[in-house]
Amino acid sequence: MISRFAKLLLLAIVGQAFSHSLRAEVVSATIQAPPPAESGYFKLGTTKNPAGHEISVNSRSVLFDGQPVFPVMGEMHYSRVPPAEWREELLKMKAGGVDIVATYVFWIHHEEVEGQWDWSGRRDLKKFLQACHDVGLKVIVRCGPWCHGEVRNGGFPDWVVAHKDWKLRSTDANFLAAVKPLYGEIARQLQGELWKDGGPVIGIQVDNEFGGSPNYLLALKKLAIEAGLDVPFYIKTGWPAMRTPVPLGELLPLFGAYPDGFWERSLKPMDGNSWENFIFKRTRTDTGVGNDTLGNQKDGDTAGTEKYPHLTCEVGGGMPASYHRRMNYDPRDMEAVVLTQLGSGSSLLGYYMYHGGQNPEGKLSTLQESQATGYPNDLPVKSYDFNAPLGEFGQINQQYYWLRRLHLFLHDFGAPLAQMPLTLPEVLVAGKNDFSTLRWAVRSDGNCGYVFVNNYQRLQPLAEKKDVQFKLALPGGVLVFPQQPVTVPADAFFFWPFNLDLGGAKLVYATAQPVCRVGDTFYFAETPGVKTEFVFDPQTVAGQSAFSGVKPGRKAAFTVKARTGGEVRVVLLNDADSLTLQKDEAGKAVFEPKPKQSATLVKTEVLQPAGPAREIPLSGGKVHVAIAPGDEDFTNAAVWRIKLPGRQDLERNPLLRIHYVGDVARLTLNGKLIADNFYAGREFDLGLKRYAPEIFGGDLRLETLPLRKDAPIYIEPKDRPDFAGKETVCELKSVEIVR
Repeated sequence: MISRFAKLLLLAIVGQAFSHSLRAEVVSATIQAPPPAESGYFKLGTTKNPAGHEISVNSRSVLFDGQPVFPVMGEMHYSRVPPAEWREELLKMKAGGVDIVATYVFWIHHEEVEGQWDWSGRRDLKKFLQACHDVGLKVIVRCGPWCHGEVRNGGFPDWVVAHKDWKLRSTDANFLAAVKPLYGEIARQLQGELWKDGGPVIGIQVDNEFGGSPNYLLALKKLAIEAGLDVPFYIKTGWPAMRTPVPLGELLPLFGAYPDGFWERSLKPMDGNSWENFIFKRTRTDTGVGNDTLGNQKDGDTAGTEKYPHLTCEVGGGMPASYHRRMNYDPRDMEAVVLTQLGSGSSLLGYYMYHGGQNPEGKLSTLQESQATGYPNDLPVKSYDFNAPLGEFGQINQQYYWLRRLHLFLHDFGAPLAQMPLTLPEVLVAGKNDFSTLRWAVRSDGNCGYVFVNNYQRLQPLAEKKDVQFKLALPGGVLVFPQQPVTVPADAFFFWPFNLDLGGAKLVYATAQPVCRVGDTFYFAETPGVKTEFVFDPQTVAGQSAFSGVKPGRKAAFTVKARTGGEVRVVLLNDADSLTLQKDEAGKAVFEPKPKQSATLVKTEVLQPAGPAREIPLSGGKVHVAIAPGDEDFTNAAVWRIKLPGRQDLERNPLLRIHYVGDVARLTLNGKLIADNFYAGREFDLGLKRYAPEIFGGDLRLETLPLRKDAPIYIEPKDRPDFAGKETVCELKSVEIVR
């Protein structure tokens, strides 16, 4: 409840605020105290582990030992990363704030030939789970049988697809009879690794992106349980919306949202419904995701969705380039979508992908999605980098740091946030072309909470919003803040707290974003371009209760004494410092030093100039999209020999970084394809350690096809090359080793 003194303060703020009303844009929301969360209808497996810890769920959030938590989940595919790298990469994920690893089991990776199972090397699921457990990460296993994941046949082995008499992804008896051994094999890999046995596996997902009869999903759940897969959570993807819902409580729906999709059939930027992921909304279903296979989806959720917590498994951590649509997100594209998901009520942030990878070798074919196999897109044969926070060779990309800062907040402040529902403002965004309405939302328990603001949209500059104040009609009174109207900067996104308890001192509001807590010290990040204010409830602090124009620094900006007796220190960090902040193993705040990077140019030798650019064929069907080149097309490629130095310090994980312009590039080592890249404006990286020592003495070649000016291919406007009056371009700018 709001105290009498706080009410007087609120009234004073309101009065002062309205004195500026002639020039202020006061945006309003009415917040109700939420009813208690619901539970009792979830049909879970064993929720307790041998140590007595329990993982469960209610209608708002995940619970650990009966208390709400706000987990972070990141996708990494074990079969796309060599096992020698698992531990180090999992530690990077954990350091980034990830609590749960999600991973697909691609059927074709394990039973490419019928009856011949392969769980060795990078396909060793059990060892991967043990590595996760060793570093303290929980796991959700996405079992398929159909996964998609840009894998050949969506993960179905060719021999399954060849059964034209089977109805795949249905209760067809013959199909389920083939799935049963798969689930049995998965269960053997998970034996001893389940939560109930003291292992890390807390959940199982059945199939993926399925919108047909729920009887199929229930049949898969039955097969999983019969195989011994007894876990706290049984999961489905929340998209597409289903006409007939799965019976209440049987499967938890997990949702996703992407800034834009490589799967879109259009060659225009943001041509689908992805703009909706830059606004705050009640509906959880991303109607644009997977529309290449799912078709155009209607806005709305499956009936009964509100009975489940808003959990996500595929918030876009990045996006790969397909051949016809070359995505290269600005890091802000991903960050802003994450913020809108958080502000819209999510209580588990799950990223797809969080760690990129590389397709393994197939016995019978290459294993990527391709139009040649009847799927809508051509993907690289090897690369599944995804431009994720962690790249396919463990490169740390820019969004990793922004997400890490957010995850620090969720670990320290997320438990109450997880139970706070969404409140939308009185004035909503009118549609795709409404760029003037401020995009904001509130999450609150009826007393305290957070205001979320997103003034950013991919490839659509949003102007600053002047003289903004937020009016929150709370059950205990009206709060208008900040005291003086502020300008929300162009392309900014952030969240601010109100009525937040800081160690016994109640923070009525701040125009800065909370980051984490270390003892009685609270770290905040400035909102660049906005004057920073902290206003406390005077009944809860002794002495000064309002601080305006606070300057950032790494030491405490001010200290307040809570009337309960303790001192509360507030550190305001500038944006750059806040992105380097992390906690060490003892829980102390440390600032990560700026990484040192060195680069050494590598010599190259031209072996063959580029020949004529190929005529790019288009696929059939209703929408014609460009088809990727095959091996035969590389007879006209420009070819360079890359002359690596004989010895390298592999401890610093050196990358071979290729700067080029063209259509498609690939690297071969002694005649074998080891990496490929669709030009999208990014560097073409190769982790040298993975191929050592052979790569230093072997025949390493770069083959590049020329890019046509008239190619029916979408390339981001910022990345489209300068053709300098020519019809094609094929240029190797430089090759270097980056450490």
